[in-house]
Amino acid sequence: MEEGGNPGSLTKMVHLLVLSGAWGMQMWVTFISGFLLFRSLPRHTFGLVQSKLFPFYFHISMGCAFINLCILASQHAWTQLTFWEAIQLCLMLLSLSMATVNARWLEPRTTAAMWALHRVEKERGLGGEVPGSHQGPDPYRQLREKDPKYSVLRQTFFRYHGLSSICNLGCLLSNGLCLASLALGLGSL
Repeated sequence: MEEGGNPGSLTKMVHLLVLSGAWGMQMWVTFISGFLLFRSLPRHTFGLVQSKLFPFYFHISMGCAFINLCILASQHAWTQLTFWEAIQLCLMLLSLSMATVNARWLEPRTTAAMWALHRVEKERGLGGEVPGSHQGPDPYRQLREKDPKYSVLRQTFFRYHGLSSICNLGCLLSNGLCLASLALGLGSL
């Protein structure tokens, strides 16, 4: 740190690059790549891609949140935090917590539930079609109605997937608010 408690230029650059990189990655994975892949790939291929992509994505999000929290926490004396600095620290802690829950707990359970669904679907000859491509009655709805085990597996998958999505959106929002705070603190461009 430079004198007066100001972080050095390198620290500021690392903080900005890690925070903006994490936010950009989260925006891309959440709002662009997932929808494109879902609409373009067969159902089970999409699941395979996501099962390989998400562990890295969540661990990278967790690492970025940890780095940013460490940088922010080391920049300020705890007794002299302003309201906005305390909010930023809380947002970074929230981001780290949600990314950790996603990486270490929700993602493995979501993926395990997805593989169980895929096994049942493959037994019925399903999973090779691109979503929205089938004609007539929905074979997945029919499978849910006929097979209670499949219906329970599907509920388990969507419960974990929903919690994971909420955590992911929480990380994205936390990082976005921290970026907005940094942007509002800029003196000039």
